[in-house]
Amino acid sequence: MTDIAAEFTEFARAHTPSLLRSAYLLTGDQQLAEDLVQTALARTHRSWRRIETTGSAPAYTRKIMYHLQVSWWRRKRVREHLAEHTPEGPGTTTTRDSASDIALQLTVRTALMRLARQQRAVIVLRFFEDRSVAETAEILGCTTGTIKTQTFRALGHLRKALPELADLVEGSR
Repeated sequence: MTDIAAEFTEFARAHTPSLLRSAYLLTGDQQLAEDLVQTALARTHRSWRRIETTGSAPAYTRKIMYHLQVSWWRRKRVREHLAEHTPEGPGTTTTRDSASDIALQLTVRTALMRLARQQRAVIVLRFFEDRSVAETAEILGCTTGTIKTQTFRALGHLRKALPELADLVEGSR
């Protein structure tokens, strides 16, 4: 294997798990998340020589991933309908999770999937990825005002959908 191929392989192995977590939160589907990460990594590979020297490969890959997801959202497609209950997949829980933790995780996941796509992207970037308003605006290609508005609206929807989280936040103060 060449040095370039080995470097990219090492990068992909090290960053794929975190990319998959972010992609899953954006898409709400494991297979779509895997497709998104695979496509983003393929595009990163094409530009590897240029971006590897600057050390910005993880940021470059994430930006590609978010742009791809936004472009996929804009395409016409069949509307998805959420099931009343989310099925539990194999290996998604650990033995130390209590039933209430699992129920809370499912409730949060369902509430996230009910957000508008751009609102979900903003919430994932701002709170899961811990990005600033300016970084989020740059990644999604919109203004900081749009990010603030979408964050406000998304958090409002989540507060209505998840009143039980208010007790957790109050209890941690």
